[in-house]
Order: sequence, then C-alpha cells, then structure tokens
Amino acid sequence: MPALGFATPVGARGEEFEARITPYVIIAHIMVASGGLMFGYNVGISGVTSMNDFLEKFFPVVYRKKNEIQDNNNPYCKYDNQGLQLFTSSLYLAGLIATFFASYTTRVWGRKPTMLIADISFVIGVVLNAAAQDLDMLIIGRIILGCAVGFSNQAVPLFLLEIAPTRIRGGLNILFHLNVTIGILFANLVNYGTEKIRPWGWRLSLGIAGIPALLLTVGSIFIVETPNNLIERGFLEEGKVVLRKIRGTNNVDPKFNELVEVSRIAASVKHPFRNLLKRRNRPQLIITLCLQLFQQFKELSWIYKLLD
Repeated sequence: MPALGFATPVGARGEEFEARITPYVIIAHIMVASGGLMFGYNVGISGVTSMNDFLEKFFPVVYRKKNEIQDNNNPYCKYDNQGLQLFTSSLYLAGLIATFFASYTTRVWGRKPTMLIADISFVIGVVLNAAAQDLDMLIIGRIILGCAVGFSNQAVPLFLLEIAPTRIRGGLNILFHLNVTIGILFANLVNYGTEKIRPWGWRLSLGIAGIPALLLTVGSIFIVETPNNLIERGFLEEGKVVLRKIRGTNNVDPKFNELVEVSRIAASVKHPFRNLLKRRNRPQLIITLCLQLFQQFKELSWIYKLLD
C-alpha cells in the first residue's frame, strides 16, 4: 500500500516539512481513536440502571420504588438513591483524579505506556463489572473504568496529534471525539437489546466492552512512541527513527530540529500550572473553562427536556 505524500507547512519561519500519510499512521489512528469508543461506551452503558434485573440485584430499594410509583410526571424520586448515584458518578470522579496522575506518566514515561495502563484498566474494570456479585465489586470496577478513562483521555488525543501530518491533524484527531459519540450510541442500542435477556442481560451489556478493550490492549503493545516524547526524554536518535517511520520519508531533519528546539523551550518552562494563572494566560483559561461549563449545561438542558 503506497503512502500518499505532500508537504506540510509548520513553524513560525514558514518551512515546509515533507510528510506522507503512511499506512502506519492510518492504522494507528483507527486503533488508538477506538479509545474514544471505549470512553463513550462506558458513559452510555450507565443506562443499565434502568434494567429491572440490575436494580433488583444491586439496588432493591430503587427497584421497589420504580414498581410502586406510578407518577410518570415525576420520575426523579424513583432513582433517589445514593448508591445508585455513586455507581454513575464514580466513573467521572475517578477519571478526574486519574487525569492528574496521567499527566505525569504521559510526560515522564511516554504516551504509549500511559495508553497501555488505560487499556489494562479497561479490561480489569469490565471484568469486575460484568462478574459483579455485590455493590462493592460493582463500584470498584466502575472506579477502575474511571481511571482508565482518565489515562486514556490524557494520552490518546495527544498521541494522535503528535503522529498526524500537520495538514490533516484536525481531521484525524476528530476520530477520537467521533468514536466517543458512536460509543454512547452503541451502548444505548446494546442496553435496548439486552434488557429483554433475563436475568443476566445487564452482564452482557457491561461485558461487551471487554472485546474492544482487549483489542486496544494488544494494539497498544505494537504501536511506537511518538517522536515528540522520545526527543523530550532525550532519546534523540530513536526519535528521528520513529519520525522517518511515521512521515514516510528520510527528509526529516528540518522537522527533527524543530522538535528539538520546541522540547528545549518546553523544558525551560518552570511551574507550568502556575503560569496558567498569569495575566497573559487568563483569557484562554477562562474561555476553556467556560466551554466545558456551558457544554455540560447544554447536555443537562436536553436531559430535562426528555424528562418533561
């Protein structure tokens, strides 16, 4: 399969760096972006909380309320249970905390080891959830899945950005976000189908995520570390070799020299988190926070409309 070639303009000085869309880049993006599918599936699979068999086993109080309350105009009280809320929110809380650790491993160990940690965590979390015998086992599995989400969301988009040719970087990176949406849709379709399989349909819903998780784990073993991270950690020759592989050309010296220079500048920055609070960076910080905040408000508004 021949590589498709073109020159990609980068850098402040207007250099054009030769790069090709190599088969490795295409395969790596398809495989790694599937991490978004896992993220989306584990978010959408929370819908098992509406299955009677699932509620009867882990949340019998909610199960009784659901069958006793006939007022469909006020569905909130049916699911008013702290344990059920913990099951749903533990994934997000664990993901938030894991992100801080993933930031360190991504920088110090590399993108590939961080993704491997996420993939193994996905497998462990799926097994615990699908085989859960009590609420503790279910919550622990959910927390491990949240850790996997935190590590995956930290490393996967960065990995995709660093191996993609500049001109199509945005298009390839959007695969991750597209797969998140597809994963949520697929999870809801699976829940719809398995709800009729009694009494273990919910186990099938939770366990199906193990298939892509295993494929991602195997795939993460064979992908190479990004040249950016290799150069950042001082492996200059290894970084140049990988750069030749993913760019499909031997003419990588200009790009290699730029990466070395960027790495040197990045290493000179002390206290990067503290720099975010400096006056010159506040507009970007505020805009970023507002984007995330209003996105959640938008999603909540849709939920309220559906409930009404």
